[in-house]
Amino acid sequence: MKKIKNKNNLKNNINKRLNILKVIIYLSFIIILLQIFNISILKNTYYNKLLIEKTNNTYSFATVPRGKIYDRNYNVIVDNISIPVLYYLKPNKVDSISEIKYANFLSEIIDLDYSKLTERMLKDYWLIENASVSKELISEEEWQKYENRKLDDEDIYYLKLSRINEEELNKYDDIKRKAAYIYYLMNNGYSYEEKIIKKENLTDLELANISDNLEKIPGFYIKYDWERVYPYGDTFRSILGNISKISKEEKDYYLSKGYSLNDIVGVSYLEKQYDDILRGEKGTYTIDNNEIVTISQGKRGNDIVLTIDIELQQEIEKILEEEIIKIKKDPGTDLFNHIYVVINDPNTGEILAMAGKQVIKKNGEYYTYDVTTGVITNSVTPGSVVKGASMLVGYNENAIEIGEYQVDECIKLYSKPEKCSWTTLGRINDITALSQSSNVYQFKTAMKVAGYEYTYNGKFTDTEEAFKKYRKTFNEFGLGVKTEIDLPIDGIGNVGKSSEPDLLLNYVIGQYDTYTTMQLSEYISTIANGGIRYKPHLLKEVYESNNGSNLGTLLYKQDSIILNKVTTKKEYIERVQLGFREVMTTGLGKNYMKGVPSPAGKTGTSESFIDTNDDGIIDTPTITNSFVGYYPFENPKMSMAVTFPNIVSSDSDNRSYGNIRVTRLIANKFFELYG
Repeated sequence: MKKIKNKNNLKNNINKRLNILKVIIYLSFIIILLQIFNISILKNTYYNKLLIEKTNNTYSFATVPRGKIYDRNYNVIVDNISIPVLYYLKPNKVDSISEIKYANFLSEIIDLDYSKLTERMLKDYWLIENASVSKELISEEEWQKYENRKLDDEDIYYLKLSRINEEELNKYDDIKRKAAYIYYLMNNGYSYEEKIIKKENLTDLELANISDNLEKIPGFYIKYDWERVYPYGDTFRSILGNISKISKEEKDYYLSKGYSLNDIVGVSYLEKQYDDILRGEKGTYTIDNNEIVTISQGKRGNDIVLTIDIELQQEIEKILEEEIIKIKKDPGTDLFNHIYVVINDPNTGEILAMAGKQVIKKNGEYYTYDVTTGVITNSVTPGSVVKGASMLVGYNENAIEIGEYQVDECIKLYSKPEKCSWTTLGRINDITALSQSSNVYQFKTAMKVAGYEYTYNGKFTDTEEAFKKYRKTFNEFGLGVKTEIDLPIDGIGNVGKSSEPDLLLNYVIGQYDTYTTMQLSEYISTIANGGIRYKPHLLKEVYESNNGSNLGTLLYKQDSIILNKVTTKKEYIERVQLGFREVMTTGLGKNYMKGVPSPAGKTGTSESFIDTNDDGIIDTPTITNSFVGYYPFENPKMSMAVTFPNIVSSDSDNRSYGNIRVTRLIANKFFELYG
């Protein structure tokens, strides 16, 4: 029996091992299949390109100029300048000893920043320059192991690296260290690629010395490359974006699109958004007897024309820079430091200007910084500017009629504190409610939308459906949803999750959800044009590049894109427009666009909260001012949204009027330029 039992145990063990072996084989097949899928499908373009380059010995030049960027009046706002660049392309059959010799020679005739030289780079250089001596760093026993294949080439190399005496490295002077860095640059990356040795500040003397000694440094050559320049300096600079080499994080994405790892690509904002248009077509070449033979010439990227008016943009940025410092000097503005502005064509969605400025006090002096990206990414509690959308919900849901009167009085709901307008307005209609910014008119309307008739100290409860109705209309104006702007980033602000009754009342007066200045711009543009929500955009036209100074053939013209139309009757939105007109004539906004003919708009003041001590808790109350407007009332040619986050502290008795002054200056500057 014991033998039988042992035999069964042996059989079970064998079966277990066979099963484990089967699992390993299956997993191996899965891994192999995944690798095949990765190579043949996901990175098919990259590996096909690499195969062609390897088999045909056809290579691409490193860079080609990008397309230019123009403003709407065809002023060049991003250009390229030609600069000499020292390149190295490894000749056939060149060895490391020869490359060390070239690097040593070159280090004597050019200046080069070698601050990025690492100890490892220096050791690699030392090992090649001292090849015979470096053999002594390996013991006879280790060489024997190498002969017996117990150590490989890599093991020997790392043993040598670890045993290089620091005193040996310290013997290298600046010239030698520079040579070590040049050698590293010569061999960093694929051997068949062009390597940039020096791109910036190549002097005439260096160019002459290199040209006179090319026979002593095979593989080196001078080629005129390009870099971006900005004729208008920092104006609109952050939105124009930056270019750089492909990052590790985006490597797979760009390789799958056929890019090379050394390509220069747009990495932010417009340069990134329109990289496919702006990037050029690289020329190709082959190498014949160590000579570069051009196969195809490269082509500069296509040019784009923006909707931005760079002159208007300059003027607005200047206004913000000057006025933000003035506001900062007003009492109670300790927590204030930002202004955001967007000017739009409400009939097309074209953005004519957008700007943001921040002010910081250092050593008693005020300094301003560009934060235009905050127009899209930073949200504010908007306050009463949203009451136009709120009023429309009341009309749509038959909670109020055009011209209906209500009594503006402090209201009191069960277990809640009183809620009031900024002053008691008495018996008012819908137009006066907008022009004098009545909170109570909106409160009572919202309660009716929810099916509740206000009574003093009454229990107002079920508001979930009312929230849905309000948010649907707000979304149609672009509030609480993405604007769809043609940039890689598009903020939507913060949308509250709770549907408590008291929060509904806060929502309808702009004291709950938060919105970006770009969203507010989309909102006022939709009111201005009668209820059509256009996609805001910065691209106007695309032109084929040419070698001349003029634009080439028109390839593409951006048409206006309608995102949606607000669900309402024509007379309802016309009533809101009339209310906004009254705001600017007899209401609270009469000074905001003073000097501009026939304006319409809405002011907003809200209580906000910020984190002042960086503890992650938003706990300090402030006041935020907002304004949205357009002109002329009859046939709008521009709309504007301006926000002043945290302009004064809530506990301050002071008030800054800088928001009125800034808005008026911007509106009048537009009128001066456009009429």
